[in-house]
Amino acid sequence: MSKFLPVIALLLLSITGNSQRVDTRLYELRIYQTEPGRMTALLNRFTHHTLGLFEKHGMRNEGYWLANADSNLLYYVLSYPDMISRNAAWKAFGDDPVWQKVRSESEQSGKIVASVVSVYLTKTDFSDFRWNRGAKKARKHPMVFELRTYTCHPGRLPALMNRFRQHTTRLFEKHAMKNVIYWTSVEEGGEQSKLVYLLAHDSVDAAKHSFDTFVKDPAWIKVRDDSEKDGKIVSKIESVFLHPLSFSNIR
Repeated sequence: MSKFLPVIALLLLSITGNSQRVDTRLYELRIYQTEPGRMTALLNRFTHHTLGLFEKHGMRNEGYWLANADSNLLYYVLSYPDMISRNAAWKAFGDDPVWQKVRSESEQSGKIVASVVSVYLTKTDFSDFRWNRGAKKARKHPMVFELRTYTCHPGRLPALMNRFRQHTTRLFEKHAMKNVIYWTSVEEGGEQSKLVYLLAHDSVDAAKHSFDTFVKDPAWIKVRDDSEKDGKIVSKIESVFLHPLSFSNIR
């Protein structure tokens, strides 16, 4: 036997192991607006039925939050192996007699969900912050999450991604902002993707203080100016503060 075979085997195992750690799952951010006064009914349905039925049909529950500014908005994230699996899972869920019975019984007092917005996402190559899914760390107060969506000027997404990959995530941590997960959106018709990400803060006030010190940091100002020598990068920023629910795996 060649003395090089064990070395080659170890290299192959290393390569295989690294490839298995790459997250290629499809994520789906779903935003439900309830009919007035129906959020409690929706949360009861999720708690007692929907979460289990999602898992039953191969949909992985990632995180659930209520919007800080609107008590009628539920934000949640599911993940799947790919889009084909996602579509098959939702069809099986919709056809499930258990779900049909649950939905019918829960809506006897009226319709619950007024509208649904769905955003498909894939994880970026720099989103490796090892957030512990399902970890329940003892805290006096739950963390506040911030969902941020960046729309770039045409052709400028690569510059933004490079800036986050090399600088921004590290500067966020420097200013007490916890990186949770980073995605790019899957857009129809070949449109440019958006950068969508979650940060965690001790509170809304802490988040505002952190961003205030971040934007004044000379290191950030230099990074920003250097990255924008070829023109502005971001055309629009959207931010929503979210409060995790007790059954959320990201909290």
